[in-house]
Order: sequence, then structure tokens, then C-alpha cells
Amino acid sequence: MAILHGRVKTGIGDFSKRMKQIPDLLSAYFEKTGMHFIPGTLNIQLEEPYTLPKDKIIRLEGVEYGGTVSVNIVPCKINGKKAFILRTDKNEAGKGDHPKTIIEIACNVMLREKFGLEDGDEVTITI
Repeated sequence: MAILHGRVKTGIGDFSKRMKQIPDLLSAYFEKTGMHFIPGTLNIQLEEPYTLPKDKIIRLEGVEYGGTVSVNIVPCKINGKKAFILRTDKNEAGKGDHPKTIIEIACNVMLREKFGLEDGDEVTITI
């Protein structure tokens, strides 16, 4: 089990936009995870770059939902709540919009509201 510590950070809003614009994306995530994600992710700034554990990755290929971006999905818990880390192939390769020190967490609740989180608050993620 890996334990990551990081701080909440404002994201760029891409995931939320994609979830609203691509009709089959939410159902594709549900098929892979069994969880109905709310649009948007919680961005966490880690102290060190993080590479996803290959043995824990669930793949969502772009063709599965009619898109062009493939995503790595890793089950996790944030402050004890079940959730999933989402990272595009480009971000995992260090060539995307986010450096490898940023992880995006998707869940079936708004994590900021559930835990009263604000930018800069520290959180613990268990893989």
C-alpha cells in the first residue's frame, strides 16, 4: 500500500468540461469503476513526481467512449473515502497539461464539499 501526501490545488477544469461535452464518458467511467463520477476532479499537488503503479491501472481507451484521449484509472482512498486517480497517457508520460506532481481524483461526491477542503489543505491518498 502506498500513501501519498499532498495539498489541494485549483485545476484547469478540463475534466469537468469533457464530462459534460462527451455523452458516453460518464457511463464509460461507471463501467470501468462501478462508481458514478460527478463532473470534475480534485487536483492534488504532491511534493514529488508520482508514477502510477502499473499493476493497479484500469484502462479507459478513447475509442471506448467515442473520444481521442485514453485514461489510466487507479483506485484509491482520499481521507478514507473511496475514489479514483485519473491520469491521461500524456500526463503519465510527463508531456501533458499536468506535471507528474499533480494527481486528479474523481469521486461520486464533491470532495471539496465533503471534507471542507480549500486550496492548500493537506490530504492523504492511499493506493
